[in-house]
Amino acid sequence: MTAPRAIHFADPLPAPTLDQPAPERCIGTPPRRTTWELYEQQGISMGVWACEPGAWKIAFHAHRHEFFQVLEGRLQLIADSGEVREYGPGDGAIIPAGFSGVFKVIEAVKKRYVMVDQPAG
Repeated sequence: MTAPRAIHFADPLPAPTLDQPAPERCIGTPPRRTTWELYEQQGISMGVWACEPGAWKIAFHAHRHEFFQVLEGRLQLIADSGEVREYGPGDGAIIPAGFSGVFKVIEAVKKRYVMVDQPAG
């Protein structure tokens, strides 16, 4: 059995997956999203994510948290409460479990992410 190895964001990126937000969640034209997932195990995933400008509704379930750091571009998180937070290159943030609102890409964005899905209970 091979010992686990540390994962680094500088590791070569795997083949990307492309997708778009579901049309019923989009505000306007669904933007194209690209994900390079470097790691996924036991409720933790990490990688690099890029997206064209656009906006869509998000709702994290009660056990999902995401840390991200913007590498390029600008984005906003607009909470259902009306609070607007904007992030650009170098900024990092956590989207907490239970967050709902709008994810808006203002300028084509690339970010590093780590998502943690905690087991219920």
